[in-house]
Amino acid sequence: MIRTEKSHLVTVAQTHPGMTGKNNEDRFAVSAYQISEKNRASVLLAVLSDGIGGHRAGEVAAEIAVNMISQRVASSDGRNPVGLLQQAIIEASAQIYEEAQSAPDRNGMGATCVAVLVIHDRVYAATVGDSRLYLLRAGRIQKLSTDHTWIQEALDAGVLAPDQVEGHPNAHVIRRYLGSPNPPQVDLRLRLNENETAAQSEGNQGFRLLPGDHLLMCSDGLSDLVKDHEILEAITTKPLNDAVNSLVDLANERGGHDNITIIALQAPELSAAQPEKPKVNKVLVGCIGAVVLAAILAGIVWGVLWWSGKRILPPGATPTGDVNLPAIPALTQTFASRATEKGAPPAEPKTQNTPRPVLPAPLEGGNTLTPWPTDIILPSPTVTLPSPETLQQPTGAPPESTPGS
Repeated sequence: MIRTEKSHLVTVAQTHPGMTGKNNEDRFAVSAYQISEKNRASVLLAVLSDGIGGHRAGEVAAEIAVNMISQRVASSDGRNPVGLLQQAIIEASAQIYEEAQSAPDRNGMGATCVAVLVIHDRVYAATVGDSRLYLLRAGRIQKLSTDHTWIQEALDAGVLAPDQVEGHPNAHVIRRYLGSPNPPQVDLRLRLNENETAAQSEGNQGFRLLPGDHLLMCSDGLSDLVKDHEILEAITTKPLNDAVNSLVDLANERGGHDNITIIALQAPELSAAQPEKPKVNKVLVGCIGAVVLAAILAGIVWGVLWWSGKRILPPGATPTGDVNLPAIPALTQTFASRATEKGAPPAEPKTQNTPRPVLPAPLEGGNTLTPWPTDIILPSPTVTLPSPETLQQPTGAPPESTPGS
């Protein structure tokens, strides 16, 4: 992919060490790309990692995670985004484990991870550990990720009730992390609904981000101290930068016992400057199509009249002789017999100045109308055909055609 300077999403990120004086072992990165020179689809990658382990080992693990995942995604072509995130996290975990074995003071280090890849308006994400991903939409907040902790497993198994969670001694015991001896099980579930099955949640990968939606990623330094509804209130009532700062401040006011990191992403709202794409007016398209079809049919009719032997004079032209129409015996006999029955003589032929028809413009792409064969003769219902005796064949006139010749 190709790195770009600007993101197609509004992005605010903030990190704080907390109030206990510990090193900030959280790391994050946000980067923007386009797929390729030919495919200019906008891409945003956000990665957040919370380091585990003392003596600065945790921050080393978190930095390896963020850097390796970012590099792995940047060097890809953007295809198979779910598999890309999964493989990038597994590779980062292996690198962290290898680094942990290289020095005694890094033994046992690890990191959590939440990685989000937004391609145009499609969201893909993967998590390991207890760093979270939220979706805020239409006045509601939904935790998309699942905590990989002893507490969450106990809740899922019914061993623990929700009111027993606060203050539990196993509250911070993590069951999955990067840097483990075996590859971690990367969680690809995105829970858009609490009642979804695991398969349904994984099927939500690539869900559409709507205008005004927010994605919020955070370390447990925020989620341990700030409730979901408080996150929702801050994001929906304040400018995004102010909202993120206020959430960090709130966590610190309540003790700030851990590092606090937040990444907030917003899909821009539709405005007058960004109107929705105009919808096609089907009625208008139908009318235009009917007009075009009528023009084509008119051209065909005039072509038939022309090639059947009728000479059409341009406006203002003076006829040079009588107009001679080929006799059609059946029709002539019928008209003559009817005139005889009424006692009226056959009408004398009259020469008329017929204006040149306005032919339709050539069809798009340079196609032209093909005239019908000259042996097809269609009588005009508005012309009174004279008897054969009154017709004269001028010099140079085209030969008579007979039906079926």
